[in-house]
Amino acid sequence: MNTIALGELVLTNARIVLANEVLEGSVRVDGGVVTDIGTPSRTGIDLEGDYLIPGLVELHTDHLETHYAPRPRVRWNPVAAVQAHDAQIAASGITTVLDAIRVGLDEDTDMGTPDMRILADAIAAGMRAGRLRAEHHIHLRCEVSSPDCMEAFEFFKDDPAVRLASLMDHAPGQRQFTSMDACRAYYQGKKKMSDADFDAFVRRRNEQSQAYAGPTRRAIAEMCNAKGIVLASHDDATREHVEEGEALGMHIAEFPTTLEAAKASRQAGMAILMGGPNVVRGGSHSGNISARKLAEHDLLDILSSDYIPFSMLQSAFCLAETVEGVGLPKAVQMVTKRPAEAGGFHDRGEIAVGKRADFVHLRVEDGIPIVLTVWREGQRVI
Repeated sequence: MNTIALGELVLTNARIVLANEVLEGSVRVDGGVVTDIGTPSRTGIDLEGDYLIPGLVELHTDHLETHYAPRPRVRWNPVAAVQAHDAQIAASGITTVLDAIRVGLDEDTDMGTPDMRILADAIAAGMRAGRLRAEHHIHLRCEVSSPDCMEAFEFFKDDPAVRLASLMDHAPGQRQFTSMDACRAYYQGKKKMSDADFDAFVRRRNEQSQAYAGPTRRAIAEMCNAKGIVLASHDDATREHVEEGEALGMHIAEFPTTLEAAKASRQAGMAILMGGPNVVRGGSHSGNISARKLAEHDLLDILSSDYIPFSMLQSAFCLAETVEGVGLPKAVQMVTKRPAEAGGFHDRGEIAVGKRADFVHLRVEDGIPIVLTVWREGQRVI
């Protein structure tokens, strides 16, 4: 009879989603890494024929802010905010997460750079104390058209938790909001601006973009390249946008808004990232290109939860069901192996011998993947 040594973990009777196939069998873990796949075992935890997939690797989530600033002018205790965010992240099957921190602020938020530093420090404290279920790192969302972007970047440029920086410009009339009707609906609906206030906002943001975006984009890209921080473009709409990003050393294309930009990103060798909510909803809330359409053209590499943590896992299973040619192994790669590679996490992202034992045990009910158990480095966290 097989026995389990002290410190080992054996998961049996599972449908194991590997990089290129689904295998029925067992997985053995020792010392937090996978040591065997497929060998039958009479002992261990019986998963009753459910799926076992790698722990999800999330490169872009804005979700932490909703716990820290749940209402305008309300600030929650940052430690409590991080703990609540972490619990939801882990329960969504995410075992490695890059929390988005704003660098450079606009009218979309009432928070300042000190708030962002408070959140980053709370994340670091949680990791040091070992009380976070997922492994947390930082993604700097750099609003290069903002007058305070460079000043804010100084607060984070030497932080060892920073793994990724995206360079974005949300000035109206380009990139995310090429449609001014969509821009007006978004900002006037969210910020309750009058027509006059919105028109003044558009003028101000476009003037700031003209003055700051180019120099700031180049300066931050240079610093990130020197420090080994992965760079991502954001909301590219044209081939010219992509070419600019390629020249600056971008490796990830976040949320390209057109088919033209996605094709140019692929030609430039960038990993193309889209949001899980776009997949689940069947389209972009801003009226831009559908993530499913990009998947149909084989122009989708990575899925992010964006603003709904569970959408990451849900979108992978949705793609596997709705897009021809995207089977479950390929869809799961988009939330595990591909983001791990793009983020420089080469020890995780797939169930393979020698890789970290980050697992999600789930079953599908009514088309929805239900997370039952989560392990990080062989230790149960959910």
